[in-house]
Amino acid sequence: MSGPDPLVGVVLVSHSAAVAASVAELAEGLAGGGPTAPVAPAGGLPDGGLGTSEELIVRAAESVDRGAGIAVLVDLGSAVLTVKALLAEGDELPPGTRLLDAPFVEGAVAAVVSASAGADLDAVEAAATEAYDYRKV
Repeated sequence: MSGPDPLVGVVLVSHSAAVAASVAELAEGLAGGGPTAPVAPAGGLPDGGLGTSEELIVRAAESVDRGAGIAVLVDLGSAVLTVKALLAEGDELPPGTRLLDAPFVEGAVAAVVSASAGADLDAVEAAATEAYDYRKV
C-alpha cells in the first residue's frame, strides 16, 4: 500500500536570510494543522550578507523536492534573475522547478496553504498568482 501523494515543495528566495526564514515560518504557521508542504528559505549570501546565492537556492530546492514539483517565489529583481539563470542552465534545479510571478508574502502563504492541501504545481501557481488580487483597503 502506498502513502499519500507527494506535496509540491516551496522555496522562498529573498535578499535577506531573516526575511526568507520569517516568511517561511509565517506561511507554515498559516497552513494549519495536518501535513505541511516542504518549505525552505533561501535568503541572503552564504556569509550572512544581503544578496542572492545560487548555492543556497539550489540547496533549498533539493531539500523540498518530493517529485511533485517546486514552486519558487522571489522578493526582488536580482533574485528573479538568479532563479531564471538557474532554470536556463537546465540541470542545476530539480525537474519541475517553476518560478512563480506572485507577491512574496501573500503568494508564499497561498502557495504553502494550497500545496499543503495537496494541490498540484499548476494549482499552487494559480493560488500564489491570485494573491496579486488581495486588497487591504
